[in-house]
Amino acid sequence: AGWFRRLLHKPKPSSVESLKSSHSASSSPSSSSSSSSAKSSSSSPSTSLATSSISLSPVSAVDISASDSPRWDKSYDVCICHSEGDVELVSELVSYLEGQPESFRCFLQLRDAVPGSAVVTELCDAVQSSHCWVMLITPGFLQDPWCRYQMHQALAEAPMANGRTIPVLKDVDRKDYPRELRNIYYIYMALKEKSFRQIRDTVMHYLQELCRSSTKSME
Repeated sequence: AGWFRRLLHKPKPSSVESLKSSHSASSSPSSSSSSSSAKSSSSSPSTSLATSSISLSPVSAVDISASDSPRWDKSYDVCICHSEGDVELVSELVSYLEGQPESFRCFLQLRDAVPGSAVVTELCDAVQSSHCWVMLITPGFLQDPWCRYQMHQALAEAPMANGRTIPVLKDVDRKDYPRELRNIYYIYMALKEKSFRQIRDTVMHYLQELCRSSTKSME
């Protein structure tokens, strides 16, 4: 009885071999799959990053020169308010701004004023027809009543001074900075090239914000 019982519980060689073969067959793919999965997992982050970097599109800058841009609602981008004694410096500034890729449109009184028209009318029209107003504050500016008149017109046009009025201080003590502009940051002109670039960047920033706000209001 004992030997018969042991015979019944002894596994068949074929079943043992089949178990071994099935185990080895199942283990080899799993090992290879695990190694391949390890490789894929290690490479997947870089792959995903590469894919995401390709799929991401860069944030496009606001196109202020688009045909439907609110920039074209006014005749000029910049009005330069200056004294007669600063014509040479202002002419350089205008040449710089108009020579930029954006081709800023500048109002220069001696060049763009209509012959025969009244000075007051021209000064007011220049302010109302321009997005930004550069005030070149020099000793001559402070002594010129027409400059102060145009400055007051600009402040009346945009009393909150949301980037449209751009005071530029040159050869003037800070204590002589016009009291009417005390709530507005100014550009101090020490290096001409740097100041020109700051003026350009300020005008550009205002026009971009103008386009953004126009786009948001349309959505």
